[in-house]
Amino acid sequence: MNLTIPVIAIDGPSASGKGTVARRVAAQLGFHYLESGALYRLVALSSQRQAVAEDNEPRLAELAAKLNIRFQGDHIYLENQEVTPDLYTEDCARRASTIARSPTVRTALLERQRDFRVPPGLVADGRDMGTVVFPDAVLKVFLTASVAARAQRRYKQLKEKGFDANLAALSRDLEARDAQDANRAVAPLKPASDAVELGSTDLSIEEVAARILAWWLERKATSK
Repeated sequence: MNLTIPVIAIDGPSASGKGTVARRVAAQLGFHYLESGALYRLVALSSQRQAVAEDNEPRLAELAAKLNIRFQGDHIYLENQEVTPDLYTEDCARRASTIARSPTVRTALLERQRDFRVPPGLVADGRDMGTVVFPDAVLKVFLTASVAARAQRRYKQLKEKGFDANLAALSRDLEARDAQDANRAVAPLKPASDAVELGSTDLSIEEVAARILAWWLERKATSK
């Protein structure tokens, strides 16, 4: 891992907008983008297809280490088959959240995530980008939003993708996932000690991205 390649780490709970923001920031800077959650969803989908139980840690870690995956723009491939729509179902998200509690799976995916650190730089979003995967990131952002705002965003996303959705059920699911992510024994969801916290409830995607870009420019200026 080349530590001279800059990383912007954006962490936060489900549906906080971190993925959309990270993609926008990466595009503006001409950086690469890592959606770490997609890797856990790929493990979840692969395990589901191969009938591997959610608590079978050795087999899950083996799957994680050997995943044949490819990211091409907004399209994600598993075993040379596009699986993008399958990854963003609520069932896959729930299974991925459960699998992500496994220390062996997290270890298996750690280096795969760090391999995304290539020139000219990387914007990575997830739940432990700033605390575990890229602790030396030049800029760490912890993005939050109210449960109501996040449920509304997730509801809109699912509807746009043609999935059925229930707003009340989504709110309950997000609250449960928040608790699970924050209380897991390994790499719990929390801000890095040197992260900048940003509440996005009342901000547009454009406003959030603009603030992060401004912070990045400040960090670049002070590091010269």
